[in-house]
Amino acid sequence: MKNIKKIGIITGGGDCSGLNAVIDGVTKSAIRKHGLEVVGYYRGYHGLLNNEFMELDLKKASGIMHRGGTILKSSNKDNLFNYRVQNEDGSFEHKDVSDVAVANMKKEGVDALVVIGGDGTLTSARDFYRKGIPVVGVPKTIDNDLPATDVTFGYNTSLETITDALDKIHTTAHSHDRIMVVEVMGRNTGWLALEGGLAGSADIILIPEIPYDINKVVEKIKERDSIGKNFSVVVVSEGAKPKGGEVTIRETVEDSADSIRLGGIGDVVTHQLQKLIPEHEVRYTNLAYIQRGGITSQFDRALGLQFGVKAVDLLMTGNAGSMVQLRGRKLTSIALEEVVGRGETGETSVGGAKHVDPNGQLVETCRAIGISFGE
Repeated sequence: MKNIKKIGIITGGGDCSGLNAVIDGVTKSAIRKHGLEVVGYYRGYHGLLNNEFMELDLKKASGIMHRGGTILKSSNKDNLFNYRVQNEDGSFEHKDVSDVAVANMKKEGVDALVVIGGDGTLTSARDFYRKGIPVVGVPKTIDNDLPATDVTFGYNTSLETITDALDKIHTTAHSHDRIMVVEVMGRNTGWLALEGGLAGSADIILIPEIPYDINKVVEKIKERDSIGKNFSVVVVSEGAKPKGGEVTIRETVEDSADSIRLGGIGDVVTHQLQKLIPEHEVRYTNLAYIQRGGITSQFDRALGLQFGVKAVDLLMTGNAGSMVQLRGRKLTSIALEEVVGRGETGETSVGGAKHVDPNGQLVETCRAIGISFGE
């Protein structure tokens, strides 16, 4: 679009590998292909509210693609449409401060935004588009749970981290005839546990989509004992839950768009197994935040670069209000209204989590080679 001369980049939500590759793709294609100026806002929408940003040029975008995290930093606590502010009497209330952000953009001559994030970040991107700001979203999550795209960048790097960790944990499990319980991220979906566990030779994988029976887990361990395999590796998704039970909540963060933080189910499973099979030593490892960081994989570098270039192209061809998506091997786009929440008509969108199919090909592959889901 001829009226777009300067664009801003926002990285919101949790960090992951591949964010810098997107920043690289946006910045270089905006400058080289379209002759635009580029700025990057610090700490997501926090920077947009406080007018804190850095000028991005070819030099600053060079040499960052392989790095994990984001050079712009990030935040998942700044919903400008429902922002927590402190009153003079010390009390708190939530206000819509999005007009301040829009005024900051106009002051600096920023005409459009490329917003990189997950559910909460992209919901705000949609809301800024409704206010008349040209916006294009780029989907980001290590959990791979966004239904509007086949794959999100950051997921592949996280899988490599999980697989590498399981390879290492196997040696200790085998050496000491131990049961090793490994908890991984994923929120309410089991993609990381499923694909990471499959590649990392897990014996048991517990995921949210298939509620488990702890006695079935014990049966699998004893089955392995009976054939001389006196150790087992159990991969547990943070959103896994027992049949008839609930998820394990680590904490609640009130001022976050994603206030419910899961975690600790691996510890629960460990204690249960230690009581049920006292002849075994059972140990627990939570991979936690190491799944978010590290050197970005080749796949995520290439995908991030392509997402970034496509985002700028969408802006410049009059397709604001959309999100980049990968379908098969082709990059295309989808309206933000269809990705998050509900559209203006109130019709149900295609938003929500993308869940593992309990009878899908990946799960059936696991079952075929003897991996148990505690069913």
